[in-house]
Amino acid sequence: MKVEILYRPSYSLGVIRLDPNEKIRVDAGSMVSMSDGMAIETKAAGGLFKSLSRAVLGGESFFQNFYQAPANGGEITVAPDLPGDVFLLELNNEKLMVQAGSYLASEVGIELNTKISMKAFVAAEGISMLEATGVGKLLLSSYGAIHEKNLATGEKYTVDTTHLVAFNANMNVELKTVGGLKSTVLSGEGLVVSITGPGRLLMQTRSPKAFLDWIIPHLPKSRD
Repeated sequence: MKVEILYRPSYSLGVIRLDPNEKIRVDAGSMVSMSDGMAIETKAAGGLFKSLSRAVLGGESFFQNFYQAPANGGEITVAPDLPGDVFLLELNNEKLMVQAGSYLASEVGIELNTKISMKAFVAAEGISMLEATGVGKLLLSSYGAIHEKNLATGEKYTVDTTHLVAFNANMNVELKTVGGLKSTVLSGEGLVVSITGPGRLLMQTRSPKAFLDWIIPHLPKSRD
């Protein structure tokens, strides 16, 4: 599988070229186009319970689409719902925590599970995140561009949770405030997380929550 990412970082498109009979897993609704002869199978990957957990707790689609190239190979293009970037990662028997809505596509050697833990609760402003494990290529998306930070052992970094995209599962995550009571109440930042290395941290330069907070007051109000 070869991946090329075009039109970065605002309106990224992932162009995936598959070898003969190669298969790829794509989140429902993410396919933009594909070459002739590509076969598609839609199923609840991992069974009913795992699929339900991904949908209800992880914010992902209940059904996953598996595309398989014909004997002469094929091409499929994918894109996220929101304007932003697409980022390619190579997993090698590591665990990556992924925010809901950021998963786009992966090789079949990558397994997706819903991880319910205190770490996920703190980082996701919910009770769970997706945990990607295994060996292979993984495509994630973001709202805005993706900013990557590699933390050394013991290094701490503070992040607004709405800007988190993914981080290594071994990293410690703690909830904290940006300052004292006055700063927490009046700064507009509220609660953030402190993430401790070693590991890789991926952030998005824009916040969907901040956009919604801005646009909702500007929407026309209905007249009864």
